[in-house]
Amino acid sequence: MKKLLLLLIVGVSGQSFAQQLPQYSQYNRNQIMVNPGAAGMYDFLDITLGGRMQWVGIENAPNTAYAYGSTVLSRNKVRYNPSLRTSYGPIPSPKVNTGKIKHAIAGQVVADQYGAFRDISFAGIYAIHLPISRDYNISFGTKLGISNSTFLQDRAVVLSQMQGYTGPAVPDATYDNFVANQSSLNFMDIGAGLFFYGDGVYAGVSADQLTTDLVRFGQGTANFDPQIHLNFTGGYRFNLTDTWTMMPSVLVKFMTPAPMTVEGSLQFEYKEWLWFATSYRHTDAIVGMVGCNLSKKFKLGYSYDFSISEFNNYSSGGHELVLGLMIGRND
Repeated sequence: MKKLLLLLIVGVSGQSFAQQLPQYSQYNRNQIMVNPGAAGMYDFLDITLGGRMQWVGIENAPNTAYAYGSTVLSRNKVRYNPSLRTSYGPIPSPKVNTGKIKHAIAGQVVADQYGAFRDISFAGIYAIHLPISRDYNISFGTKLGISNSTFLQDRAVVLSQMQGYTGPAVPDATYDNFVANQSSLNFMDIGAGLFFYGDGVYAGVSADQLTTDLVRFGQGTANFDPQIHLNFTGGYRFNLTDTWTMMPSVLVKFMTPAPMTVEGSLQFEYKEWLWFATSYRHTDAIVGMVGCNLSKKFKLGYSYDFSISEFNNYSSGGHELVLGLMIGRND
């Protein structure tokens, strides 16, 4: 007899083991994707696009696309200077601006597809930055948005449809009723984050999906069951030489009932322009990353995830590409 539903293992792991929200390998350079309090760290308009393919080679493996824009309100305007029209040589990474009160706003959209499920979320972010001293700020950010979750029938696999199954096709009223009653569900998505930062140091704590499924609308019987996610991040930059720096960082995630996930990263940066990094995500992957500032306006990052879990036997790893636009830099 047909079973109710046998989803691809990527769908199950996406819900239970890898947590419900997407994983970002380049979190160290895109803090806003982890903590809304990081919006407005830099005093310019930061627009970033990213795409992530996980477990390449496995059908219906997780794929994520995201975009965000962040800016500080009432930022200083940059006056035109012909000498700045063309830049020569390496372009250093932008500096954070501390020592003053700042108000920042941001917008964020994430499309995440894993197995037979798809989530699309839209959110607006507000963050206030308060100076602790001339060199350090602390910020508090809130995120308010809507998350749309959909069950994709054409990506679900039932037992009698799997390759190699030779048994009879027995009708399953339970499964047929389940499919007939599916449509998308929408959830209110509220998040918050506290973020401490300075030039070369940061630490933060944040939470996503604080309202779980308290506010929901739509039709369907699929149990998406959004849970609260807690994130802890931290990093500190060391100057190795006049041209090389090193920054160890960590990202820790909690989501009941999934196991805690821990990722440690080590980034090396050359002349604050070209960077290399490696990460270890416990029991999941080893990640290699590289990126640079293409100009004073454009930045590019690429990462490759080498799986060290059981998926290594079936996939060729994962890829993440990030392109950023920095408008109004005055450093």
